[in-house]
Amino acid sequence: MISEVAIPVPTQAAMKVTQVAIIPTEASKDAERPALTPELLAASGARYSRNNEGLEAILSKIDPKNLDKSVESIFKMVDYGHQSIADMVPVAIFMDNISLWLAYYLWTLCPTAGGQESSTRYIKLSKEGLVQPSSLGGSVTDTTKWYQLMDGCFSAYQSALQIFDDLFEADPALAKIPSNLLAEKSDKANKQTARMQRNYSFDRARYFLPTAALTNVMMIMSARGWVQLCQQLLSHNLPEALQLGELIKEELRLAAPRMVRHAELKETTKRGQEEQFQNLVARARAEGPEFLARFRQQPDHPPTARLQVTLPESLNKGAFVQALRNHENRYAWIGEDLARTAVRFGWDAMALGEIRDLNRHRTGTKYCPLLPRGFYFAYDQIPDKYEEAKSKLLNLSKVGVEANEKAWQLLAEGNPNYVYFTLLGTQFQFEHLTTADKFIYEAELRTGTGAHYRYALHLRDALSLWYKEFPETKGLIQEGTAEPE
Repeated sequence: MISEVAIPVPTQAAMKVTQVAIIPTEASKDAERPALTPELLAASGARYSRNNEGLEAILSKIDPKNLDKSVESIFKMVDYGHQSIADMVPVAIFMDNISLWLAYYLWTLCPTAGGQESSTRYIKLSKEGLVQPSSLGGSVTDTTKWYQLMDGCFSAYQSALQIFDDLFEADPALAKIPSNLLAEKSDKANKQTARMQRNYSFDRARYFLPTAALTNVMMIMSARGWVQLCQQLLSHNLPEALQLGELIKEELRLAAPRMVRHAELKETTKRGQEEQFQNLVARARAEGPEFLARFRQQPDHPPTARLQVTLPESLNKGAFVQALRNHENRYAWIGEDLARTAVRFGWDAMALGEIRDLNRHRTGTKYCPLLPRGFYFAYDQIPDKYEEAKSKLLNLSKVGVEANEKAWQLLAEGNPNYVYFTLLGTQFQFEHLTTADKFIYEAELRTGTGAHYRYALHLRDALSLWYKEFPETKGLIQEGTAEPE
């Protein structure tokens, strides 16, 4: 149980959203290529599809002194609610100081967006970066106790980092760093080794990080994508999501002013979100006693992989060998028989730290009901001979148990703020529905060089199920060993 000693709550950084415009390169300028605003680009594309006058004739209608007005002169009858036109309006937006949970949620809504997020693999997070208590919307009755619990989680994170740093010093082989690199004493080798060591510790300590910790995300997608995202955020029941939706809407106004009128709360979306949430609440109430009793005995829920493959009618399994004949790396050719084969794969329990990454694969549909299944804290990463280190880490896991229990209780009460009590080690069910070629790409990527050790394990488990059904493909799929880079 976390101590209730008063802890001063620091002033957190405010959420900030910034639209970034794209300017032509020097090479484009030298070649005298046209440069258009996002909406002018879309208007030109729309006009381009409706006559055969060519690009130069369309651009001749542009008034360089009034680019915004030129949108109307190029395509006077455009309906900017037409989604195919909205798809041609590129917009890049940077979002500072949003929670890890909200960043995860953004990618569930925008899996095809390009972008990046501040990585827990390379950046040490601290308790100074937590969502502002106002983001909890007053639904958490005692924000001081919430902050005390989060402070305990960050303390556990720092302690876990030290545990794995000490383990590395005692046994560098645990990090699987090549022995020749450890033996080399050049500055380049030393820097590479230091980076690998940091990754080794960060990858194993990050499970104690609260999803209420702040991160930064940038995304680039069409105005259509941003409008649809705003509709989801502005229909949400959490103040942080509502705030982000409003800030994105204002920045979208700079790049695509004609689209902003569609970026609004949708009652049907709000009702749909509420129905999904109430389904989770009902499950939490029904499963609560059983879950909490098991959870206190065994916080970590051992994951079980599941795989279901649906072959097209009349397709012979042997066709997969032919489909992989020219597949020399994960980016190489894969035949159409795999591309038209449906695959549903997933795990009954996966830490959110890994779900965040697997959730970002662009293809298909992901399913992840945010009902806690357990708490993973890298206990399996410490060999049994290091008894003291295992004992310390097991003791640290108590804070994860407390946070998960509180999250479950709040969910059962119907409080949506329960997500801010979850950690990156909180386990949930996760499922991905896609096609076989995309499944193989994901398995190759997530077991390849530099892959995080835990999702490499998950994808190897899924591949083992695949090989049981299609043993002739083993050796043709470029499965990696997740060696550090």
